[in-house]
Amino acid sequence: MELGLAGRRALVTGAGKGIGRGTVQALHAAGVQVVAVSRTQADLDSLVRECPGVEPVCVDLGDWEATEQALGNVGPVDLLVNNAGVALLQPFLEVTKEAYDTSFNVNLRAVIQVSQIVARGLIARGAPGSIVNISSQASQRALTNHSVYCSTKGAMDMLTKAMALELGPHKIRVNAVNPTVVMTPMGQTNWSNPQKAKTMLDRIPLGKFAEVENVVDIILFLLSDRSSMTTGSTVPVDGGFLAS
Repeated sequence: MELGLAGRRALVTGAGKGIGRGTVQALHAAGVQVVAVSRTQADLDSLVRECPGVEPVCVDLGDWEATEQALGNVGPVDLLVNNAGVALLQPFLEVTKEAYDTSFNVNLRAVIQVSQIVARGLIARGAPGSIVNISSQASQRALTNHSVYCSTKGAMDMLTKAMALELGPHKIRVNAVNPTVVMTPMGQTNWSNPQKAKTMLDRIPLGKFAEVENVVDIILFLLSDRSSMTTGSTVPVDGGFLAS
């Protein structure tokens, strides 16, 4: 399927690793000019070597003022992928203020801030746009030791719908992608215990975790005009987990 993304400009957060990096690589290959945002300069340096022409921005999205300074004048952006996220896993009775603050600052507040920057630019230009938020199956199912993470992703799903409602009249579509465990470095770290992994795999009808490209394919579809009548949706990429 030809997605027709060439010539557009995209901003991808959490671009240094995993889903974000895979998204940048795929967009670059499709002829998209990409602004890649990461808090790790070394990841951005290697990404630019792999994908010449990518515009790197190094900033901690948990810092509102630094993010405003880094992205406030980013220029015209047509497509946005809010992928940056943290998973700080703690039993509910041991949740700390620090873990809570960091999780909500990065997983939710930064999505609001970056989306505001991009959407205001689109509206000022009178241009249509597409925003994809990377959520999780954890937004709709409780997982042990994931109370804060689940909460941030549940909030992201509703934020996606609220954004779609308010930005739709401006021809800006907003959707979320809800993957199961993805074999990124973060996924491998959090699900390396075979017993823990088996518990999850037993609940997935297809019997496997997702690969990065499984998620990237859906992101690109939602960014493209091929999904022009889809907004406010949460799209599972979960092997059937949420159906089980």
